[in-house]
Amino acid sequence: MRFYQVEPTLENYWRGIILFGKNVASYKFALAHALYDLKPDGSDLIALEELAVPFSTHLCRHLKHAPKQITSRSSQFITACTQFNSGEITRDELTAITVRQGFNNVIDAFHNVNQGEIEKRFFIDERKTHKGIRMTDNFYNLGERLQYRNFSFETDARWNLVEQGWAMNISSHLINVEYDDDDQMLFSRNSDRRVAISSCRDSLNGYQKGRCFYCFAPISLQAGDDTFADVDHFIPWKARGQVANIDGVWNLVLACKECNRGGKGKFAQLPSTRLLQRLRDRNEYFINSHLPLRETLIRQTGTTQALRNTFLNDSWNEAIKILFHQWEPIAQGTDTF
Repeated sequence: MRFYQVEPTLENYWRGIILFGKNVASYKFALAHALYDLKPDGSDLIALEELAVPFSTHLCRHLKHAPKQITSRSSQFITACTQFNSGEITRDELTAITVRQGFNNVIDAFHNVNQGEIEKRFFIDERKTHKGIRMTDNFYNLGERLQYRNFSFETDARWNLVEQGWAMNISSHLINVEYDDDDQMLFSRNSDRRVAISSCRDSLNGYQKGRCFYCFAPISLQAGDDTFADVDHFIPWKARGQVANIDGVWNLVLACKECNRGGKGKFAQLPSTRLLQRLRDRNEYFINSHLPLRETLIRQTGTTQALRNTFLNDSWNEAIKILFHQWEPIAQGTDTF
């Protein structure tokens, strides 16, 4: 995939799994969170019994607000998690069931993206020989990277989006993820009821590889950090009279403070046509991630890449009529998408 071929770092291989792997259950996200929770103890072998506690804990956490965690009709493992939440079984009983049933498919499928396995493995399946998985150097090296601290936010945001897609049964109609500028959250509407999904920052950051959309400077998802990301309208809000659905996900990017509101920031200027091409590429990542960002982009901008390109070009041309000035910052990093 172009996403990690352009910049084949461990961070982008990991994000490829979280953002683009096939989802028939939410177990991949729970496993990722369980791995984030690991505390190094000198051994790279993680027994299933040890992994079962954080794995099932994260699934139980999500089941409290999203009962649909699989696309199949039923699952004994999910039933056990629901029973634990309601106090019908103990933690030890849930752990035993998780060891027997919770990992049946997710360990085999974790590294698969677009019907093939990615080039970098983060663990090796040793269930048959050692009743666990063995973490690779790739995973430990990943944990030392600056972007690692963003992964928990990104994984939960992706999980929330997938849950909402399942909850709204997008196979029968196109979902529309909307944006609220006041609380900077993504939400959808279900029978005229507004349903909050996830932080806009957490949802978009992975697709931008943890970089400012405009200058590629590193950005953070942790409030209070000097590099905490701003949510920005690519085509400025000032053009809302000329451009349809300017609050749409198609037009939202994450930016560093310098690009968004610094001395030489964008403000009400229109990003250059070169940056418009970057927006096209970023939006196609949404299309490839499915559930529900794909469906949202299709609804907002077009069913084919040609139609989506025309939509962006037309929107940009309408905006330049009133904004007049194009803007582009000095790059602070290499072109990564």
